[in-house]
Amino acid sequence: MGGRAGSMDMVGKRVAIDINGGPSPDLSAKAASTPGAAVLFLAAMRIAVLSDTHDRYPPSLPERLRGADEIWHLGDVCDPETLVEFAQLGPPLRVVRGNCDGHDGWPLALELERAGVKFFLTHIPPERAPAGAQVVLHGHTHVPRDETIGGVRWLNPGCITRPNRGAPASFAWLTVEGGSLTRWELMRA
Repeated sequence: MGGRAGSMDMVGKRVAIDINGGPSPDLSAKAASTPGAAVLFLAAMRIAVLSDTHDRYPPSLPERLRGADEIWHLGDVCDPETLVEFAQLGPPLRVVRGNCDGHDGWPLALELERAGVKFFLTHIPPERAPAGAQVVLHGHTHVPRDETIGGVRWLNPGCITRPNRGAPASFAWLTVEGGSLTRWELMRA
């Protein structure tokens, strides 16, 4: 998208308005080829974020994730069968490989852009944010995190099964809209 403009994937369709030229059903090609193009994002995306399931999760969790536009798992799934119920919910399921995962089909990191926000998903937190990332999401520590360092927001949903350092078992809801991360809500498991 060239960083000049973009559109937002919303469960299989793109929703955006080119404020220089009116409504547009798909701006990706136009945005990539139009210097200075501006895009206004219409709809919010609500993303369920979890990490460190380690082969198990509370039985009520899949039902609590209904209504998510996407589900992001930040690693240490362990057995891929653990994800079957989440995949059956319907929204796209994005998974990164953790240090306890043997499944080579999952990447170590993902760079995603949603509603104009650039995310970097990984299991083990990097020493510094990759260039261009606005938000770094990671697992591994089993402790929730929400802090901003050098203009980059660092988030960890905690651990859904074996939290650490007195933290409750948790996952999170992330909402993006209009080019901003508008909400990060930690949920007790």
